[in-house]
Amino acid sequence: MLRRWMLAILMVVCGVLVAVTQLTAGLSVVGGVELLVFLVLALLLSPWAFPRPVNAAEAQRASAVDGRPIVYWRPGCHYCLRLRFSLGRLARRAHWVDIWRDPAAAAAVRAVAGGNETVPTVVLGDRAVVNPDRAWFREQLRSS
Repeated sequence: MLRRWMLAILMVVCGVLVAVTQLTAGLSVVGGVELLVFLVLALLLSPWAFPRPVNAAEAQRASAVDGRPIVYWRPGCHYCLRLRFSLGRLARRAHWVDIWRDPAAAAAVRAVAGGNETVPTVVLGDRAVVNPDRAWFREQLRSS
């Protein structure tokens, strides 16, 4: 659980240290702005930046019923973050599975990624795509 939040916690700690340093130097506005930047980074690197994750078994059952794709991801992955934000509201049309939260999900990714836990990995029906093109995936979500 803590591993998922490590980068976000690190950003908050760094932001507080930088802000305190600036405040003691009499630069309260600069310290406040820098703290805000670090807090935004912490939010982006946290699990909160993604739709509510489900476990692999639940995602597979739901995908079989509704035909929506499954996206395997992990917190702190900048490729996952880029994919997530390029999708915007369309991200809600996929089932998001955090591989750090679910060992079965990590095993599913290793099975299609040559033994590696390369994310994002998207599964559409019986097709798995490791690190998909964002425009292609956006189009797949629009058509579903």
